[in-house]
Amino acid sequence: MPENARGAEAEPGPIPPSDLTSPTPEPRTARRRTVLLAAGVLVAVVAVGAGVLAARGSGSSARPAVAADGLRHTTVEVATAGCGSGWTHPQAGHQVFELNNTSSTAAEVYLTDPTTGAVYGEVEGLAPGTVRPLGVTLGNGSYAFKCLPDDADAVTGPTVRITGSKVKSGPAAVPITQQELIPPTLAYQKWIQARTVELAQKTDVLRAAVDRGDIAAARRAWLSAHLVYERMGAAYGTFGDSDGAINGTTAGLSGGVHDAGFTGFHRVEYGLWHGESASGLRGPADQLVKDVHALEVSWPAQRMDPADTGLRAHEILENTVQFELTGRTDYGSGTNLATARANLDGTRVLLGHLRPLLKTRDAGFAELGTWMDRSQHTLDGLDRSGTWTPLAQLTRPQREKVDSDLGGLVERLADVAALTDVRRTA
Repeated sequence: MPENARGAEAEPGPIPPSDLTSPTPEPRTARRRTVLLAAGVLVAVVAVGAGVLAARGSGSSARPAVAADGLRHTTVEVATAGCGSGWTHPQAGHQVFELNNTSSTAAEVYLTDPTTGAVYGEVEGLAPGTVRPLGVTLGNGSYAFKCLPDDADAVTGPTVRITGSKVKSGPAAVPITQQELIPPTLAYQKWIQARTVELAQKTDVLRAAVDRGDIAAARRAWLSAHLVYERMGAAYGTFGDSDGAINGTTAGLSGGVHDAGFTGFHRVEYGLWHGESASGLRGPADQLVKDVHALEVSWPAQRMDPADTGLRAHEILENTVQFELTGRTDYGSGTNLATARANLDGTRVLLGHLRPLLKTRDAGFAELGTWMDRSQHTLDGLDRSGTWTPLAQLTRPQREKVDSDLGGLVERLADVAALTDVRRTA
């Protein structure tokens, strides 16, 4: 993997519960959405708080026209020879640009600060001959459209300036490059390597308990080892087939829990909490240990894709909400909330490595830290000295609190995925 040309070292290690803040965080003025709409418009953290509007302008006049939605609409040309043409009367406030691709190739379009490269809004996959809206809120400053046609160099249009306004511009952020993501990715890989050693040691303890027939000790060792694995969530994609072997479920297995392909932690969990004898569990425990040690040996040669690192920070807890909080991965232990807490730990570690890139780009970074702490406090309240409350035993207020806190956190982590999405700059 190439060295980081930018020369900035990622700050190592996990973020302590109260340290997910930037020194002078800028408060959010509106919720930001990070969803890929069916129309193909990516409204990232860099897009307007009010979102992308679906209204269409009816004319091609250079002077903004007020549409039925009450907003100014300006038609802007997207083409290599005319990027940004049509925006000749810049005005402050919330408005819509109708991006008209007059070229013969698809293109991405950014509205940028031409001095810093910060992006205020973007449209992806704008096909030839199509018009698509981009809603933004603009205050004083310099702005230019950047057109990035497929298989061609980027073209930056003319710079326009807005002065004398009291309106504050919507959020913007300088795009993150793949080179910038290399140091935190390498640091995280090293952290994972240490976890594979810890995982191997703890699964050895689990197998030893099974071998001597101590089911109570095996249950405790199972949870301890499983939680180590669950903290490693951002690396699952790099694990390849090892992930399915170590932590797979019965999904897709015709024989269910009795299928020969059902292996790993959940196979051992099923036996430990469903009365299977220690002798019957020796085979599954041995296979788990074998697969874990194989992962430990192979990991140093693996390479995570830096472009996926920020996305994984969102996906870890997105999967928690989808699989753990629904009980879909419970095979008898009732420890889904312990898994959720381990997933939270893993997310915090990854954000710790990404912090140098995020703290200057995400105005909501301090709020993200608050939601991390809030979710941790909620989950810790359901741990009774190592005995976690099963999902089925949660009261309705407890269940609503867990769902609300984890759901809110996942929504905010979507901003991290959007900010760390590697974008073209040339």
